[in-house]
Amino acid sequence: MFHPCYSAKQTSVDQAQLLKGVLELAVLAVIAQGETYGYEILSTLERAGFDGVGDASVYGTLRRLEQAGHLSSRLAASDSGPARKYYAVTPSGAEQLEAGTDAWKGINGALERLVES
Repeated sequence: MFHPCYSAKQTSVDQAQLLKGVLELAVLAVIAQGETYGYEILSTLERAGFDGVGDASVYGTLRRLEQAGHLSSRLAASDSGPARKYYAVTPSGAEQLEAGTDAWKGINGALERLVES
């Protein structure tokens, strides 16, 4: 997936544009590990190296994935504030993750071959 050592400095290839293309796949990958909520998803992405992912981007992605039927959600009480919305991957979300992962591996391999030649 996204390489954590990617430089944050501006280049002709904007990190934000690259991130848009893989954020849905990354969010699905995090949730596929187990039911979780928005802030934990954001924290997991940041720990994995997705620096600069904004709350709005993650929550917008969660809404789109849920509307598309790739995620289910439930509200659960929280000891530290308002109820949390927990997300789980649906069967169509699992299919989307598998197809997206296959596509990403193909693109990544093609780019590596171009860069190495």
